[in-house]
Amino acid sequence: MTLTAVNGRRRPRQRQSQRRSTLLATILPYLLCIGGFLIVWQVLSGLLGADRLPGPIKVVTDTWDPYISQPFFDDGGTSKGLGWQILISLQRVALGYGLAAIVGIAMGGLLGLNRFVGKGFDPVIQVLRTVPPLAWFPISLMVFQNADKSAIFVIFITSIWPIIINTAVGIREIPQDYTNVSRVLRLRKRAYIREIVIPATVPYVFTGLRIAVGLAWLAIVAAEMLKADGGIGYFIWDAYNAGGESSASQIVLAIVYVGIVGLCLDRLVAFAGRRVSSGAS
Repeated sequence: MTLTAVNGRRRPRQRQSQRRSTLLATILPYLLCIGGFLIVWQVLSGLLGADRLPGPIKVVTDTWDPYISQPFFDDGGTSKGLGWQILISLQRVALGYGLAAIVGIAMGGLLGLNRFVGKGFDPVIQVLRTVPPLAWFPISLMVFQNADKSAIFVIFITSIWPIIINTAVGIREIPQDYTNVSRVLRLRKRAYIREIVIPATVPYVFTGLRIAVGLAWLAIVAAEMLKADGGIGYFIWDAYNAGGESSASQIVLAIVYVGIVGLCLDRLVAFAGRRVSSGAS
C-alpha cells in the first residue's frame, strides 16, 4: 500500500515535470532568438542614435497611445488606427489576390494540359513575371484612372505568375502511369481532370498560392506608398512625410505589423493547403 501510494504520487509529478520540460523546449528557442534580436536592435539604436533608428523601448513608448493601445481609433478621413489601416490594405489584397487565384489556376491548367499553348506562352510569362510591381502602377493609373483599382490591379498582376507557373508544372509532373491508367479505363476529359489532375496538382497549386500571397502583400504596401487613400503603406509614407518626433517609431511599428500580417497570411494559406491536400488524397 505504501509503495503504491508513493508511486501514485510520483507519477503526477513526473508528468508535470515532463510537461514543463516539453513546454520549455518549445518556447525556449523563440525566447532566446527573439530576445537576442531585440537586444541587438536596442544596441544598434544606441550606437546610431534613437532619432535615426529608434529602439524597441522607444517605439513602444512613442506609439503606445494611440497606435498600440487604440488600434481601431477613427478621427475621420485617413486619420485611423493601424487596425483600420491594415483592414483597408487586406480588402485590396483580397480582391486582387482572389482574382489572381481564379485566373491563375485556370490559365495554369490550360497551359499544363495543352503542351502547344504552354510552350507558346512560356516566353511571355517569363518576361512579364520579372517586371517589378511598381512598374505596373503608372500603366494601371492611366488605364483605370483610380488609385484603388490601380492598386488592386498591381496585386493581381504581381501575384498571378507563381500561381500560373506552379499549376502548369504540377500538371506536367503527373506520373505517366496515371495517364496510362486513365487511357486504359477510357476516362473522359472531365473525369481525368477530376480524378487525376486535381488531386495530383493540389500541392503545386498551393505552393504557388503561398508564394503569391507574400507577393500580393508586398505589392499593396508598395503601391499604397505611391498613391492611395488609407492603408498600411499610406500610413508609413504619411508618417515619413510628417517628420514628427515619433514618426520614426510609427514607421517601425507599422513595419512590424506588416511583417506579422504577412506571416499570418502565409500560415493561413499553408494551413488551407494542408487541409485541401489531405481531403484530395
